[in-house]
Amino acid sequence: MTSDKKILVADDESHILHVVSLKLRNAGYAIVTACDGQEALELAQQEKPDLIIIDYHMPHLSGLEVCQRLRRERPADPIPAILLTARGYDLDMGSAESHGIVRMLSKPFSPRQLLATVNEVLTAVAA
Repeated sequence: MTSDKKILVADDESHILHVVSLKLRNAGYAIVTACDGQEALELAQQEKPDLIIIDYHMPHLSGLEVCQRLRRERPADPIPAILLTARGYDLDMGSAESHGIVRMLSKPFSPRQLLATVNEVLTAVAA
């Protein structure tokens, strides 16, 4: 499968960044990576990805803060985001959705589960 979709993956854990990026590249997506919240914000502004996969807990800015700032900059055309959270961390989905977060995945997650979620989100956005 090939895709013209660009995905920003942001996580401060290098092994998660590697596994997620590899799985998505193998599925045909163009991948941009960031290892902290500030870098993720800057790359999202420069690269204009179709989707962001971002960890909640990161240095400099949290995943939620990145999504909040991007939403303020592009209220009419938000970038959908999948937020990665530690298992057991609870975030109100209603509040999350107001910042462009369309799904949350708890760590640990399977790469297959992540790919299915990405495909589902991008299909829904295109519809």
